[in-house]
Amino acid sequence: MSMLPETKLDVLLAHHASLEAQLMGQVSAENYVKMTRELSELNPLIDAVKTYRGALAEIKDIDAMIADTGTDAEMREMAQAERPALEERIEALAQEIRVALLPKDAMDERNVVLEIRAGTGGDEASLFAGDLYRMYERFAALAGWKVEVISASEGTMGGYKEIIAEVKGRGAFAKLKFESGVHRVQRVPDTETQGRIHTSAATVAVMPEVEEVDIDIKQDDLRIDTMRAQGAGGQHVNKTESAIRITHIPTGIVVMMQDSRSQHKNRASAMNILRSRIYDAEQQRLDAARSAERKEKVGSGDRSERIRTYNFPQGRVTDHRINLTLYKLSQVIAGEALGELVDALTTEHQAAQLAAQGDAA
Repeated sequence: MSMLPETKLDVLLAHHASLEAQLMGQVSAENYVKMTRELSELNPLIDAVKTYRGALAEIKDIDAMIADTGTDAEMREMAQAERPALEERIEALAQEIRVALLPKDAMDERNVVLEIRAGTGGDEASLFAGDLYRMYERFAALAGWKVEVISASEGTMGGYKEIIAEVKGRGAFAKLKFESGVHRVQRVPDTETQGRIHTSAATVAVMPEVEEVDIDIKQDDLRIDTMRAQGAGGQHVNKTESAIRITHIPTGIVVMMQDSRSQHKNRASAMNILRSRIYDAEQQRLDAARSAERKEKVGSGDRSERIRTYNFPQGRVTDHRINLTLYKLSQVIAGEALGELVDALTTEHQAAQLAAQGDAA
């Protein structure tokens, strides 16, 4: 039977009890919100710990009954029959607790900056980028999150050459962070007269929304250019220099924003995206180094890696990192079955974390 850090569990139980006791007294509105949120996060773990310890006590009683020479033979037989199922339950609870105790990503609860860009495949790639955007939009709606388009460049036949959106909702980054990478589609385009299957691609980048306190960007490291917006916009395009281009000199990251008529709004949006991209670039570097050590593919940080194929003729979606194929393409692309892939990737990542902890122990 696997061992758990019992002392740590005792500390968590005591902290949970302390929070409950404090909430019975007088606390400020701000502290009340903070404490109730912490309690709601702790509750599943605490319930599992209490159930786990109850099951341990139960198996101890069963062992005592079996060892007792005075126990009736029929009772001893019943106790021995119950033991395997109880052992399985204890191991399942122990695994649930181990996963709950894994270090949390500090950004897991954050909103997401989602960027989708058409890759190889011309108009078909733009259409596919549009399909991916709608898939995430639907997935977000089902999760109760809000999606707001920050910037979009439409394709000539529909879809998007590039679209940047903000996904607002608690835990959005935790659910979507493994979606970054190259997504490939295989299907017969509407414009194809010979019925030939074409392969196109789009790149997805999922970044946490990073606040000013999270990352220090020195003003001297920025080059800010203003210019007239390009494209549709009527007379406004010719009169106002509302478009903003911000270059972060140390990293070479450039953000261009022109969707709003307000230069102030464009600048705020550009800085928001710039912070996320700088943070993301550093995380990619760290993740790539870690995954090289662990040979871990999920969350490797490599944006050029082909992570998933959507094969329309066969109605299947394959995630290449975990070799998982679902014959539910229509449900996945509609956002309804995307959660199955998300959950499988999360489980694989947790398994890698647990393995790494075991290696380090």
